[in-house]
Amino acid sequence: MYRISELLQIDRKLYHTNDLAVLWGIANRQTLYVTISRYVDQGVLFPVYKGLYAVVPVDLLDPLALGAAIIHRYTYLTTESVLAQAGAIAQRVYDYTFAADQSRRVTIGRWSFRFRQLKDEYLYHPAGISSQNGIFIASPERAAADMLYFNPKYYFDVPESIDLDKIQALQKEIGYL
Repeated sequence: MYRISELLQIDRKLYHTNDLAVLWGIANRQTLYVTISRYVDQGVLFPVYKGLYAVVPVDLLDPLALGAAIIHRYTYLTTESVLAQAGAIAQRVYDYTFAADQSRRVTIGRWSFRFRQLKDEYLYHPAGISSQNGIFIASPERAAADMLYFNPKYYFDVPESIDLDKIQALQKEIGYL
């Protein structure tokens, strides 16, 4: 049980298989999988998604942290999720939308996640992206620039809620235009 106490001492709830291997110092993959399987059977670890485990039940996880961890690559929250929160779109948004280096849709528990593929030159451009509690989140203007990249004819329900000049400046800086 000492391995679980190591996990619980860290202020983190989600772990990938490789994280557990490094943390526990297990080089043999078979040993690692048996150890994880035993902890899952004991109810100490909870399987979340392929190769992703939590120390709390899935329903108690932060959906933003979960979305950022699913793909196990650089990703940031953007497009509909940010625009709805900023009030630029009035429709109800059901998916947490992220930009990543691959497209994917994933449903875990009661949450749905959508990953939209961006070219690396745009994805890794830091303009308009900030970190909040270890999760990268686009500003409303960056989210609008991203949305217009994916759909140039996108309609914003309340365009006054975002700065159109900042969007154009970001589009030029990132290279969308």
